[in-house]
Amino acid sequence: MPTPAFGLNFDYRCPFGRIIHEHVVIAMRAGADFDISFEPYTLSQGHVPEGNRACWDDPAYDADLLSLEVGLTVRDSFPAQFLDAHLALFTARHDHGNSLRTEALIRPVLDSNGVDADSVFAEVKSGKARVEIAETWKKRTHEQQVFGVPTFFVGNDAVFIRYMDRATSDGQASIAIISELVNMIATRRAINEFKHTTIAR
Repeated sequence: MPTPAFGLNFDYRCPFGRIIHEHVVIAMRAGADFDISFEPYTLSQGHVPEGNRACWDDPAYDADLLSLEVGLTVRDSFPAQFLDAHLALFTARHDHGNSLRTEALIRPVLDSNGVDADSVFAEVKSGKARVEIAETWKKRTHEQQVFGVPTFFVGNDAVFIRYMDRATSDGQASIAIISELVNMIATRRAINEFKHTTIAR
């Protein structure tokens, strides 16, 4: 069964987002022809106290949003390097404990993946990525009550999936996993919630 077009959100701070995006990148490196769009979601906004300024309007959150802005900028300005840089940013955060909160911490990740860091940070300063973060968060939370990462978007459906197993070097296995999840969203719409009460192993 062909895999439908789908969207997938991300915030580099989320370990479960890391797992799913790792599968996606490894699958695509192995030849998966996914029609996928990568969307921003800021975990910070969900923790902003009611009545306070949104995180994208508050300079106190600049460091929190930086890696997400960088990822979006690489996606749009360096598409050929995006998958490698995208995975490398997740790896830096979760394998190496890199907070990704400053240019100095992010630059080596971009440099090692063939991305012009000067161009990326100049574009980040334009504010374009931050506008997308705000608009996407408002749209998805208003229309589909999206609450976290990773959320898949298939047609009019938004489905949060917490997948537990890291990807391996087996690209075909990752292709099968992502295809199965996306097709389940598209074809098993009667399943509204399916969750183990304990971590299944």
